[in-house]
Amino acid sequence: MNRLAAILPADNVLVNVDASSKKRAFEHAGLLFENHHQMARALVTDNLFARERLGSTGLGHGVAIPHGRVKGLKNPLAAVLRLQQPIAFDAPDDEPVGLLIFLLVPEAATQRHLEILSEIAEMLSDRELREQLKTEPEAATLHKLIAAWEPLKSVA
Repeated sequence: MNRLAAILPADNVLVNVDASSKKRAFEHAGLLFENHHQMARALVTDNLFARERLGSTGLGHGVAIPHGRVKGLKNPLAAVLRLQQPIAFDAPDDEPVGLLIFLLVPEAATQRHLEILSEIAEMLSDRELREQLKTEPEAATLHKLIAAWEPLKSVA
């Protein structure tokens, strides 16, 4: 199992989310984490925006990985939101973003945080999978696609 699948409950995958801006998308994520994980919505959105102020988490190709460190969080958590309409996101290629993979990690997480981000970036660099994730109409199938993906094994 890949690192993202291990921290992504199936009910944290939403498709057809109506969000007209980065702010609205982050608010949707905050609401999801509040409803499913008893985290204060404002805490989630504030942490996401604090990280975003350092530079856009847009990767290009219509995808972004908004992430933040959350005080009091015990284990990393993820959510995937696919928007009805892509939104402006200050991505390096200036393409609007329609697929967001949210990552929340404990405040002190450093290496694990970077490993998860790196693996998500590797997954999203697979053009065929990325296109499937951006178009799959069913949240459950989207979750299965993510869970089935395997990172390249490093030869160390």
